[in-house]
Amino acid sequence: MISRLYLKDLHSFREVELEFVPGLVVLTGPSGAGKSLLMQAILANLGIGAPEARLSEIEMTRPAGLRSEEYELDETIALKAIRRERATHYLEGQKISRKKLRELLAPYVRYLSVRDSKGLESGALLEMLDRSRASRERSYKKLLREYRKRFGTFQAKSRELACLEAEERERAEQLEFARYEVEKIDAIAPKDGEYEELLRIKQQLSRIDKIREAMERASAIFEMEEPVHELFTLADREADYFSDAMNQLRVDFEEIEVLSDELAEVDIEGVLERLEQLSGLIRRYGSIPEALAYREEKAAELERGERVEEDRSALRTYLELEGRELAVLAARLSEERRKEALEVEKRLRPYLEKLRLPALSFSFDRVEMGAEGIDRIGLDLSGAGAEALSGGEFNRLRLALMTVTMEGGSGGGEVIFLDEIDANVSGDESIAIAEMIERLAGSYQIFAISHQPHLSARADQHILVRKEEGESVARSLEEEGRVREISRIVGGERPDVEALAFAEKLRKG
Repeated sequence: MISRLYLKDLHSFREVELEFVPGLVVLTGPSGAGKSLLMQAILANLGIGAPEARLSEIEMTRPAGLRSEEYELDETIALKAIRRERATHYLEGQKISRKKLRELLAPYVRYLSVRDSKGLESGALLEMLDRSRASRERSYKKLLREYRKRFGTFQAKSRELACLEAEERERAEQLEFARYEVEKIDAIAPKDGEYEELLRIKQQLSRIDKIREAMERASAIFEMEEPVHELFTLADREADYFSDAMNQLRVDFEEIEVLSDELAEVDIEGVLERLEQLSGLIRRYGSIPEALAYREEKAAELERGERVEEDRSALRTYLELEGRELAVLAARLSEERRKEALEVEKRLRPYLEKLRLPALSFSFDRVEMGAEGIDRIGLDLSGAGAEALSGGEFNRLRLALMTVTMEGGSGGGEVIFLDEIDANVSGDESIAIAEMIERLAGSYQIFAISHQPHLSARADQHILVRKEEGESVARSLEEEGRVREISRIVGGERPDVEALAFAEKLRKG
């Protein structure tokens, strides 16, 4: 509920300060005085439209369901809009964008204007039926909440799967190339240091014949060993160092001979072929260690790809199972909506008769499952659609639907704005509209601009908007002022005695 409004420098309004009561607040006054301008200023402070006042402030009771993680909200919340070169909104003293403010308050603010041609499309009709059903069947509210929550998760998982599948298409060639690279390196199975060892063997193989020839010639040294020992003995010289050297020489010769035998058994073609394989890896990757590191990188990439495929498979399974369960919930929602549609049609009949509107029935079409289920709803007005109605008839029908689907609700702090909803109607239609709005005002705070006496007479608060010396002013009327204003609506700027008597009669009910 809005409890206070303050405006400064709004076109012809220099300053406005008003306190509001719960229930029905009616704004009246001569044409051009600024009633719609005043209502639009209130709406703009709630995020609906651009603020035009230099300063506007609203105090309102926080709606029961209004929560915000970003803003700390008291039981009474303060909204402010300041316009210089551009408008800036504040919520509880903190800046807030108009878009975010509008989204935050959207569930709690409803606006019907005689100039508005929207509100009877499928989404709005679904909302009306859902609200009406939930107010009478608590289990339906729980069912609707469960479906919306689960479908939200279902949508998020569907988007996740779509991203994974798009990634799969983009990376399929990359993963195939990675698999090829890993298999190619694995086929060669290189080992660190293997290439250098094979090079050494290759060099030794290239010298094997020369080594054998040299060994054969060098072996003659052992034939001179005995004469040397004899010489050292005759000359009385120490020969131990010579013996040690010859022993070491025998060991070395034996090792060279073993190596020679081993090299003789080596598959030279196999060594050369292996060197060629390893050389190919080195040319491609820089070195054997780099080839092995590259192989590990591609193997990890393949492993990640396998995990992604597992995720995709799990998501597909979840979506298939959850889709079936959601289809069951959506069918239950549709069944409940069809039941409620019949009830609403029944409750609408007397209102439509008073408003001289054609009989109404809801039409249901099954559509692909979405956030609101599987229903698309339309209206059948004695064989015609809503587009066949005039602007006034269209909005009176919206009001009738709102009344029968919202009456008796808790309101939850919601506020309804009605801009000239009773314009250009007959006396009987005006009375019917006033009765409907009065019933709604038992649960909701309603701001209504009116040019009819019946609605004004039923108001909990009557605000007169008029011009004084070229300046627009707005003030809340007491009883005497209300009778005078209603008589002006009935009889013009100079009402006669009959108009005054009729105004007093309306006020007394």
